[in-house]
Amino acid sequence: MPRTVRAAIRHNGRILMRHFKQLLFGVAVCLASGAAMSAHDKPASEATLMESVQHLRDYQVVEFRRYVTADGKRANFVKYFDAYFPEAFEQLGAMVFGQFTERGNPKRFTWLRGFRDINARPIVNAAFYYGPLWKEHRVKVNAILPDSDNVMLLRPLHLDQGITVLPAVDPVTEDHGAHGVVVAQIFTVKKGSEEAFAKLAEAAFSAYRIEGVHPAGVLVTLDVPNNFPQLPIRADGPFLVWLGVVRDDAVVDRQLAPRLTAAEQSLFATGLLRNAPERVVMDPTPRSRLRWLSDATMGTSP
Repeated sequence: MPRTVRAAIRHNGRILMRHFKQLLFGVAVCLASGAAMSAHDKPASEATLMESVQHLRDYQVVEFRRYVTADGKRANFVKYFDAYFPEAFEQLGAMVFGQFTERGNPKRFTWLRGFRDINARPIVNAAFYYGPLWKEHRVKVNAILPDSDNVMLLRPLHLDQGITVLPAVDPVTEDHGAHGVVVAQIFTVKKGSEEAFAKLAEAAFSAYRIEGVHPAGVLVTLDVPNNFPQLPIRADGPFLVWLGVVRDDAVVDRQLAPRLTAAEQSLFATGLLRNAPERVVMDPTPRSRLRWLSDATMGTSP
């Protein structure tokens, strides 16, 4: 056999062997992936749900945004918001903790937006409001949003106790959308009394730790200049806000409401508030992260 032919055979043999090894490796990967996919096809464990959002934490700046929608248009606004905006902010490094419709006021829509720090706020907002997504949808959204200026700029009362980011609503396993009731208590604190009131408020809030109630955060005014003036923020603080997620109306009415009333009365009686506390009871929109999840999923107990 000519030398050139033998050399060609050896060369082609090496190529075939290399391809064969690659094929075997690919088969092994596919088998392993198939086993993993089989496991993934099963409902995610409760622990896995919270593990999936461990990288989404430590948002030290929170906007508590209360909008007024046009008459009869709140449902439309909810659909626009849920469809277009939460993931857009997440991709920019911010977080939509949750979005809600306020009970007792058919025009009110409230949502919570978080930033890693105050310097991230103008960067994220500029990227969003001058970006392609908002440019595409702003005309129809603004047409049904006459007032978006009621915004409190807040921070967690304690640095290590910010609002917990819950997993996004799963469109497959949660096909009926978010459940539960979200409650906010808003306290208008006298200037100079913030620290004293916060200590009393935290003691009063301990009464809310009952079955069927998940505390979601305690926020206080972040007293800094507005570094994105295109979006107004309120200047009539300071405020303190308690947030909680409740399993259902029965827990709200029979167990939590009496405790809320008692705390509001006792804290108002301290003389450290400028006005009576405001209680806001809200329903999560279908895609709100902040919603009722079981104690096991949350990794908490009452």
